[in-house]
Amino acid sequence: MINVPEMFGNMVFSDKVMRERLPKEVYKSLTKTIEMGKTIDPSIADCVASAMKEWAIEKGATHYTHWFQPLTGVTAEKHDSFISPIGSGNVIMEFSGKELIKGESDASSFPSGGLRATFEARGYTAWDPASYAFVKDGSLYIPTAFCSYTGESLDNKTPLLRSMDAVSEQALRILRLFGDETATRVYSTIGAEQEYFLVDKKLYNKRKDLIYTGRTLFGAPAPKGQEMEDHYYGTLKTRVSAFMHDLEQTLWALGIVAKTKHNEAAPSQHELAPVFVSSNLAVDQNVLMMECMKKTAEKYGLVCLLHEKPFKGVNGSGKHNNWSLSTDTGKNLMNPGETPEENAQFMLILAATVKVVDKYAELLRLSIASAANDHRLGAHEAPPAIVSMFVGDDLEAIITSIIDGTAYRKTKDGMMNLRVPSLPVFKKDNTDRNRTSPFAFTGNKFEFRMPGSSQNVAAPNIVLNTALSEVLGEFADKLEKSKDFDVTVKKLIKDTLKNHSRVIFNGNGYSEEWEKEAERRGLPNLKKAVDAYACYDDRKNIELFEKSGVMSRTEILSRQEILYENYAKTLNIEALTMIEMAKRDYIPAIEKYLLTLSETAKNKIAVSPDIDISVEKNLLYKLSNTVKDIFAVTGELEIKISEADATVSATEKAFYFCKNIIPVMEKLRQLVDCAETMTDSAVWPVPSYGELTYYTE
Repeated sequence: MINVPEMFGNMVFSDKVMRERLPKEVYKSLTKTIEMGKTIDPSIADCVASAMKEWAIEKGATHYTHWFQPLTGVTAEKHDSFISPIGSGNVIMEFSGKELIKGESDASSFPSGGLRATFEARGYTAWDPASYAFVKDGSLYIPTAFCSYTGESLDNKTPLLRSMDAVSEQALRILRLFGDETATRVYSTIGAEQEYFLVDKKLYNKRKDLIYTGRTLFGAPAPKGQEMEDHYYGTLKTRVSAFMHDLEQTLWALGIVAKTKHNEAAPSQHELAPVFVSSNLAVDQNVLMMECMKKTAEKYGLVCLLHEKPFKGVNGSGKHNNWSLSTDTGKNLMNPGETPEENAQFMLILAATVKVVDKYAELLRLSIASAANDHRLGAHEAPPAIVSMFVGDDLEAIITSIIDGTAYRKTKDGMMNLRVPSLPVFKKDNTDRNRTSPFAFTGNKFEFRMPGSSQNVAAPNIVLNTALSEVLGEFADKLEKSKDFDVTVKKLIKDTLKNHSRVIFNGNGYSEEWEKEAERRGLPNLKKAVDAYACYDDRKNIELFEKSGVMSRTEILSRQEILYENYAKTLNIEALTMIEMAKRDYIPAIEKYLLTLSETAKNKIAVSPDIDISVEKNLLYKLSNTVKDIFAVTGELEIKISEADATVSATEKAFYFCKNIIPVMEKLRQLVDCAETMTDSAVWPVPSYGELTYYTE
């Protein structure tokens, strides 16, 4: 029997462990740094390092690593042992405060967007006390920020921490105006629901596209996809259930509250949802969760696919970013209460959020933009590229009454009665759910549904926190100068909602009518990632980040450059993989089957000259023409890649791939997928969609 409370967090240097192992004054000083965002006292570093080392060794650690999140989309780690020689062939285990606080890494080997040249190699990692250290695989992992020798951030953590400080500062100003003198800090919180696919490793190893790119670049649809809607919340397969059980225990030991697990809509697709924690910790836990998913899957002969669209024609995978604000006293600032129409503080924060989504729609879109996510957005429960908000019928009615200056009348009692005496009567949520909405209010939080399953969720939360801090700051400026607080609050709410409610839409985001309506409202529709990237250096976006101190102009431009580079590199790898598979796998397989068809026809004629060989002739004709077209389009793709290589800037290359290479890739896929439907499965060189999505028992 598993004792979950006993095992939970037993591999984490948690608050409980620190309280037990650190001297009282050291613990108080460190806690002040963690809870209040105060600068750490360097004098306590050696004491903390010593306690951390002793605890880690007891957990089986022999090494330590500064664990950070460079702009690669994955984490990075360099492991050093605790071993220190003392002469005569003997060693001791040492770990100093200096080693805890600061580490050094080669900054030129990570994406920097031009901030670092190859000969300018030095970079630093700096301990983040607000995210607990943990032991994994024999090493003590120390969450850190990553910066260049000249001080620019080269990671996701640093601007996220800055954005959290910014929104806390401005939210506290609002709370003080409403009479809250107790709260000392406001935390942005995240609950990141993680979707993923599991496929059999033996089948995975036969697919070069999955190995190199994480998605199937070719593949005809299986006879059955998700149309029967029988996989969603369905009974877990035996191997999948064992994987999930093992994964949960791993995550629990690492202090991650893995709460919900279930089958998702597409075959072989699943979801794991954690409990809300502060944004910084949530981001760290999510990237750790993805790593654990991949490693745990291997133990069961499975591969975890985190790509946004591994399989064409079925649901892609997202990472629903449930975002809210909470005080250190436990109050959720996005909880409307029983009577939201009378809750001025909530309505003010709601109005601020509406303004954020309207004013910075392009920035929110680019925060989740990637070549991979472009395949997912706009269908199969993924929201469209048009950024809009869903607030539900009740809140929309309240907003309308405020704008129109009319009385709000609640028409529903909010109770659900199924008219079966033995079933309970229960209270409904104050909003329905809209799976086509990019940014939906879901009771006491906003669910940003656009982030992709593989991405680091720091980026969208940096935008949300920073933009909200700006708007709350503007509100606080006006309210602090007001002679009549209540009148000014009401006017602020009304004016803001009136000026920015165009972004509120409760209908079907997939409909053509909405696309036309969104255009009429003046909402941006950035369907391609590269179009979104181009907005990064808009004047209002640079001013937003610079004014708040979250990012400098240099840091913004470097990130824009990296986004363009990654986009082009991703598509280049996919295109080269398609060429290799077409030339070395598909064309030979089709030719082999053509030879079999020819021999079959000859053998039939040898038996009887009058025998009907129309089937063979028809297949030979269709497949011969198809393989000829495959060869021709493969050559066209090779030419396009060479033309892309001739482009100078990362921006030019990214746009070239988008405009000129993606259409050729799609043409090649259509031809190969068509050939798959006509070719003997015995000679087809890779596992089919049906095998990949159903063979996980």
